[in-house]
Amino acid sequence: MLPHIYIAVLAHGGKKWLEAFLPTLLRTEYPDFTVWVIDNASTPPIYQWIAEQFPQVKTVRYEKNEGYAGGYQRFFAEYGDKVPYIALLNSDVEVTPGWLSPLIERMEACPTIGAIQPKIRAWAHREAFEYAGAAGGLMDAWGYPTCRGRGEIDKGQYEEFSRIFWAGGAAFVIRTQAIWQDLGGLLFKPYYFMHMEEIDLCWRLNRAGWMIAYEPRSIVYHVGGGSLAQSSPQKTYYNFRNSLYLLWENLPFSERRWRVLWRMILDMPAALYLLLRGGVKHLWAVVQAHRDFRRYLRQKPVSDGLPRIPYRKLVGVLNRPLPFIKRPLPTYPLPCP
Repeated sequence: MLPHIYIAVLAHGGKKWLEAFLPTLLRTEYPDFTVWVIDNASTPPIYQWIAEQFPQVKTVRYEKNEGYAGGYQRFFAEYGDKVPYIALLNSDVEVTPGWLSPLIERMEACPTIGAIQPKIRAWAHREAFEYAGAAGGLMDAWGYPTCRGRGEIDKGQYEEFSRIFWAGGAAFVIRTQAIWQDLGGLLFKPYYFMHMEEIDLCWRLNRAGWMIAYEPRSIVYHVGGGSLAQSSPQKTYYNFRNSLYLLWENLPFSERRWRVLWRMILDMPAALYLLLRGGVKHLWAVVQAHRDFRRYLRQKPVSDGLPRIPYRKLVGVLNRPLPFIKRPLPTYPLPCP
C-alpha cells in the first residue's frame, strides 16, 4: 500500500497557472495525497482565493517572499516530518493523471533513492523535452549543469529508469527521512533564493550516500519562466552567483579553489555572449554575481560536515565540457527493482 504524501506547490503570484493546473493536479491517480499551496507573499494574497475555489487544497501564507529556496525550506521545517515523501511542483507545471504513482513506487522499492524526478516535457511543445529538468540533470567537466534531452524531441531515447546527478526543481519527489537524517533538516539553503538550490540539494544527498533517480513512466509538462522570465537579468544574476556557491560548498577542499577560479574565468566569455544577446543589464548581472560571491567568501561559510567526494567520481559528471559532447547524453543504470 502506497503511503500518504504531500504535494507542495510554491506560488508567488501565478494565479493564472494555479487556476489552469490545480484541477489536473487534483485529478492525480494516487490513493492518498494532500495538495498544499504555499502563498509565498503573493500580492495580492492568493491563499483566500484558493480556499474558496479549491476547498480540498490546504494553504499556508508567508508574509515575506523568501524565494523558491526559502519558501520551501520554511514549509519543510514546519511540515516535513509529517509524511515520508513530499512532491515539489512549480505552479506552472501540468501533470498527467498517472504521474505520481511510478515515482513513489520506485522510492518504496529502492530505499537508497533520496530524490526522483519525472520526465519533464515542454508545455507549449508537447513532444519536446523542457530545458530545465528534461530527462534528468548531469554536470559537465567544468561544473556547468545540463539535462539529458535538452533541445531534443522525445523519441524514446531516454526510456530507462536511471541514476542522474540532479533532479529538476520544476517537479520532483524527496524522501523526507534523507533530509532529516543526513542533511540536518536543510532541504534548501534560503540564501540561494532561487536557481541551483535543487542541484545543491541533490549534490549534498549524493555526498551523504543517497541516489538521485529519473523515472520515465512519469510525465509532466512545464511552461517555464512562470515566476521569472528567461530574459530577466535577475535570472542571470542568480544563475551565475549560485553556480559559484554550488561549487565552493560541495567540491573537495583540494579542488574547489582552482575549479572555482577556472569557472569564474569561463564566465567572462559567457557574459560577453549575454551582452550581445540581451544587453548590458545581463553583463552587469554577471559582474554583480561575481562581486557578491567574493563578499560571501569573506564571511567564511560554515562547512556542512558531509564527505567531500572528488568531482570526477560522482555519478552524472561528464568527462568533457558541454560544447564537445555528442547527444544523446549517457544513461547510468540504477541498481534497483
